[in-house]
Amino acid sequence: MTLDALLRELLARWRAILLAALLLFATGATLILIWPRLHVAQAMVAPAETTAIATSSLLAPAPLAAGGLLDPRPGGNFAVYLSALRGVEAAAMLVRDTPLLAHLTERRGAGALGWLRHSLGLRIEADLDDAAIWLERTLSVTQDLTSITWSLELAHRDRAQAVDALRRLHAFAEDKVRADIFGLARNRATALENRLARESDLYLRSALYDLLGQTHRVLLVATADSAVAARMVDPPSVELRPSRPNRPLLLALLAITAPLATLLAAICVVLMRATNDVLLRAPEGA
Repeated sequence: MTLDALLRELLARWRAILLAALLLFATGATLILIWPRLHVAQAMVAPAETTAIATSSLLAPAPLAAGGLLDPRPGGNFAVYLSALRGVEAAAMLVRDTPLLAHLTERRGAGALGWLRHSLGLRIEADLDDAAIWLERTLSVTQDLTSITWSLELAHRDRAQAVDALRRLHAFAEDKVRADIFGLARNRATALENRLARESDLYLRSALYDLLGQTHRVLLVATADSAVAARMVDPPSVELRPSRPNRPLLLALLAITAPLATLLAAICVVLMRATNDVLLRAPEGA
């Protein structure tokens, strides 16, 4: 089929193409407008290792390497902090301390999917696995490419619960890192004290006393320092109006893609019909 013939076929069906594009846009716009909107709580943190009197430099017997801060990847206590934010233990904390399961259960039972679950007798009550999946999908951690800060964002339907959940997640991850450091140092101090009680060699006792002093320094820093893994640069805050999904942007994209998709579908239909007509007119056995 030539291009002129294709254009003529499309012009002959311009009313049907326009109607299909309008129907597609109306359907997509309806879905966008009924899509529940979410409040986004935001916070900004920075690795504690980047400060002048960093906790990591106090915990380690030697200062950090000169080029360590140039590596953009998270490391040290801050890497553990970021992993703890989205772990199963964090989800269990939210389940225990916030009404997250009730919120997820309400979501699972609402709408067309909720009606389908009720009709098929599927599970409606949310559990810990649902909370972990929700946390993985909802919490976003983004590094600022121009600085050493990281932004934390958590989307939730309820404005107060969004900022409360983000504040609890930060405190949980920080406490987990602190507890791990404190537990490791305490076990090490106990082992060194037991070894010192049995050791009689003067030189070995001197080396053990040095190790014990470093371990007690770790215990002191982990107990006294307020930020072991992450410094809170900007505390959790939430917007006044929900921003997800971005309805104006989605509607603008839909206004562009709906006509293009309809036109492409019309071109495919015209080409398929032309090919079918050619095959039907071809002599038998050709």
